[in-house]
Amino acid sequence: MNAVPEIHFGAGRAASLAEDVKAISQGRRVLLVADAGVVDLGLVAPLEQSLNEAGAATELFADIAGEPKAAQIDAAADAARRLRADAVVCIGGGSALDIGKLAACIAAGEADALSYALAAQPLPAAGLPKICLPTTAGTGSELSGTNIFANGAGKKVWIAGQQTKPDRVLLDPLLTLSLPPHLTAWTGLDAFVHALEACTNRQAHPGNSPFCHHALGLIAGALVTAVEEPGNVEARGAMLLGSAYAGIGIDNCGTALAHNLSHALAALAPVHHGLATALALDLTLAWSIEAEAESSGQPFAAAARACGLTAAAELSAWYSALMTRCGVERRLPDAFAAFTPADLAREMRSAENRPMRDASLRPVEDGDIDRFAAATLALAPNGDRSS
Repeated sequence: MNAVPEIHFGAGRAASLAEDVKAISQGRRVLLVADAGVVDLGLVAPLEQSLNEAGAATELFADIAGEPKAAQIDAAADAARRLRADAVVCIGGGSALDIGKLAACIAAGEADALSYALAAQPLPAAGLPKICLPTTAGTGSELSGTNIFANGAGKKVWIAGQQTKPDRVLLDPLLTLSLPPHLTAWTGLDAFVHALEACTNRQAHPGNSPFCHHALGLIAGALVTAVEEPGNVEARGAMLLGSAYAGIGIDNCGTALAHNLSHALAALAPVHHGLATALALDLTLAWSIEAEAESSGQPFAAAARACGLTAAAELSAWYSALMTRCGVERRLPDAFAAFTPADLAREMRSAENRPMRDASLRPVEDGDIDRFAAATLALAPNGDRSS
C-alpha cells in the first residue's frame, strides 16, 4: 500500500489555506496553479487574497484548459522558478492538479517534463511542497502518484512517483458547487470507473479494495443527486470523498480496459476524459464480468454489493441506467468522425496503453480490441466505419 497524503475535509475548509501553506513551508512565495475556468468562476481570488493577507507573495499560473500538456507543466515550472516559490497550491480539476504537482517536482531541476516521462530519468530529489484543492469529484489526482499528460504529438504519457503527491489535500465541497450538471456526471462517472477497475483488475488486493468499495457506495448514493441538485452540499461532499477514495484505489492497483480505451480515444482527438471513460465502461463492462466465474475472488460481485446490488450480473445494466439517469449522451465529439476502428484499435494496442490492457481481469485478445474499437467509433457522428 502506498502512502496517503494528509487529508482535511469539510465545507469551507479551503478558507484556512494560508495556515495550511505555513504548515508545510515558509509560506513566503506561493505559486497558484489553477484551471482558467476556475479562475473565471471566482474560486481562486479569495484563496489568493487570504495568502496575501497572511504575508505571502503570490503568482497565478492559469494557462490551463482541456487535458494537461507537457508544455503547460514546463511553463508552470518556469513560473515557480521565477517566483522562487517555496510552495505550490494546485486548484481545479485533474488537469490543474497534475500540472501543478509535476511543476512543483521538476522546478527543482532544469530539465523539461518530457525528460522525466515514462521513467526516462528520476525526478529531482527535492521538489517544492504542494497542496491540492480539487474543484471536481472525478480524477482523484490529489491522491495519486501517477500523473498523465500529453506529449507534443498528443499521445498520453505519464510521470509517476510518490514524491509527486501533495503534502496536504483540502477537500472542500463548496469548491465543487459551480460544476455544471454534465461535468458533474462525467467526472463522477470517471471516479466510479476508477474505483471499479481498481478493485476488479488483476492487480487488485484485499488491502486496497475497501477504499474502492467505499468509493463505489458513496458515488452510487450521491451522483444522481449531485447532478440534479447542484447546490446539495451533502451530495457534493460524498462525491468528493468518493473521488478521493477512488484515487487511493488507482494509486495502489491501477485501472484496466475502460481506461485503455479512453486513453486511446484521447490519442486520436480531444475528448473529456470522464466522458470517454464512462462510455468505455458502458461498452466493456458486461464482457469483463463474464470472467467472474473463473475468478476465485469474485471481485465484481463484491463491487456490485458495494453499489447496493445483489449480484455481479446486475452491475452492467445498473451502470448503464446510472449513465442515463445522469443525462449522459452516448455520443463522441464530431472530430471522431474522421477516424476508423483501425485507428482506434492501433492506439489501444500501443505500448503506453498496454499496461491497462494487461491488467484486465479477462484477457483482452486482438479480436476483442477490434470489436470494442468498432463499437466505440459507432458513437461518433457520420464517421467512416470501415477499417
